[in-house]
Amino acid sequence: MAHLKLNNNPISKISQDIFDKTQNSLGFVPNMYKKMGQNPALLDAYIYSYNSFRANSGFNSVEQEVVFLSVAYENNCEYCTAAHSFIADKMSKVPVEVTNAIRDGKQIPDAKLAVLSKLTRSLTSNRGNVSQAEIDEFLAAGYEEVHVLGIIAGIAVKTISNYSNHNTNPELDSAFAGRVWKK
Repeated sequence: MAHLKLNNNPISKISQDIFDKTQNSLGFVPNMYKKMGQNPALLDAYIYSYNSFRANSGFNSVEQEVVFLSVAYENNCEYCTAAHSFIADKMSKVPVEVTNAIRDGKQIPDAKLAVLSKLTRSLTSNRGNVSQAEIDEFLAAGYEEVHVLGIIAGIAVKTISNYSNHNTNPELDSAFAGRVWKK
């Protein structure tokens, strides 16, 4: 797989502002952000969409991580799978059995989260074209139609970062090293 070799272009004000805010909130700037920040349109779009998904998707923090991990797994993104495994385990309090099941492509022990992951993976792999039976199964699990659209928002966010990572190959940050994942 080809990887971009990014030169040392000056960082735009947009990217630098995002780096500064991230440094203040997380204590570090993830390597993925540094790579994406070479193009401020990409990093700005990602950060805006990520924050909007977190605030407006209709999912709680556990469900959000199930969506993000399911997309990263389906897109074979090693960086995002490791990072969101860490976030899920340490920040969002997702049971490790759930994150490990997603990472291993196995059955998730929680039935509702399993249906969420299943539809997310299907929407991702089928580029949004899923059967009515899949939607009906999702709705029968207690979700609403608005949640299908929330999944699509999550897929969009993670696709931005997954595709960027596939092409820029950021080094995994030490914060996420305990949850390394290889496709």
